[in-house]
Amino acid sequence: MLPSDRKRPTGWEIATVIHVGAFLAAATWAFGGNADWVRRPLALLGSVGALITLAVALANESVSQASRRPLWRLWPLAFYNLLVLISLLSPGFRAVHSGPDTLLVPQGVPVWKPSAAIPSGVPTRLWLFDVSYLSCFNLYLVVRHRRALRGLLLFAVGNALALAVFGTMQKLVHAGGLFFGAVQSPQGDFFASFVYHNHWGAFMVLMSAIGLGLARHYGRLPADRGFFQSLAFGLLVGLLLLTATVPLSGSRSCALLLAVLLVGSFLHWIVGLVRERRERQESAAAPLAAAVAAILLACAGIWFLDREIILARIAKTQEQIANLQTEEGINQRLRLYRDTWRMAEDRPWFGWGMGSFPHVFMLYNTQAVNPRDNLPKFYYDAHNDWIQSLAENGFIGSSLLGLCALVPLWRLRRRQVLRSSIPLYLFCGCGLILLYAWVEFPFGNVAVVLSWWLCFFCAVRYAHLLRFENGGLGQKKAAPAAALPSAGARPSPP
Repeated sequence: MLPSDRKRPTGWEIATVIHVGAFLAAATWAFGGNADWVRRPLALLGSVGALITLAVALANESVSQASRRPLWRLWPLAFYNLLVLISLLSPGFRAVHSGPDTLLVPQGVPVWKPSAAIPSGVPTRLWLFDVSYLSCFNLYLVVRHRRALRGLLLFAVGNALALAVFGTMQKLVHAGGLFFGAVQSPQGDFFASFVYHNHWGAFMVLMSAIGLGLARHYGRLPADRGFFQSLAFGLLVGLLLLTATVPLSGSRSCALLLAVLLVGSFLHWIVGLVRERRERQESAAAPLAAAVAAILLACAGIWFLDREIILARIAKTQEQIANLQTEEGINQRLRLYRDTWRMAEDRPWFGWGMGSFPHVFMLYNTQAVNPRDNLPKFYYDAHNDWIQSLAENGFIGSSLLGLCALVPLWRLRRRQVLRSSIPLYLFCGCGLILLYAWVEFPFGNVAVVLSWWLCFFCAVRYAHLLRFENGGLGQKKAAPAAALPSAGARPSPP
């Protein structure tokens, strides 16, 4: 392959990056993907990613041999799909019509047999999950240039920034619903186009991780026009607005996660700064003082913008702490977890089926009546994605979902991740969301799921591409001559 060819992205690479960006923008602006009527259109848009994967798999052997090698890492997804499709043959509930009402009657399905509580709702869920995964997997399969990944990540941050401005304007005018009141929200805790404020918070944690990684990357590059005219400074300004929307949305838990991310990033920057200054025999006091002053100024700006909401959430937190020993306090959440665990114990191998929780949990709910008003209490999610996954997919299905992330990490070395801030911060963001999933349900939102896989596969691919540098000196090894299927590809000179 000619040197000029190595520098030019292929058609497949461009198509993959554009598709993932368009898919992300559509999912985030379309209510985070959590409106029932938008899921099929999103799945159709995401199916372009599945077609790209299929095209790479079926391309001419001489052209795509190197590109098809990572396809074996899709075996956990294939087995998970097989498990879900088999479960559709054994419905867990039977619909019984009684006048205008429809009752769901449990059917006796053996524990060892995969089943689906309500098979009719499973195909769309599985379809959307598959295309979300495959669309982001294509970044690992097809992309051969780190600048293409950086371009996609910059677009993701820009899209999040537009949403943040949009959501902030809604808050400032006290909009009564989504899109300035044009769409009625099922609950009051919405922000921007997201129905649930904690889903917005999880999305912001991922986008802030991307922004921090990019800012550190571009901040280490030599700038011709100075730092304040650099892309790194622009990213930091954008991050200020992104982080301000988390307390503005009222998401206390995600504000805590974001604080952990920001403090860790600041400490990471200090360690690197002190090391570099010592090597140059210069003092680090001046940049540290400037950074602290900037942080204090940013905190003052966030307080000025979010003061009323922050005070209200602090008062709510104090009330919840005072009620920890009551049924309205933490005991309510613990009983929810305990009931979900009992649901998982009754079908430990394959679970009750994909998307079965809201239907099956009614049989296990020990707090079916709200003690305050004696009205029925209904849970659509377990507020713990880990336990809910066990209840729905069992240990076997949940293990396959875990392997969908673990298998692509095969042969990835820690030093490859640490060599660049971009994969390091992306993995940190993914880890924080996995931690958050123990107390909330971030993966109940389509946009968060898609953003998580985008961060994950961008981090994996970026770290793998760093192997083409010899000893970090910036000298790249020659890429494989037949790395990608490309229309009009020319044979390499001898």
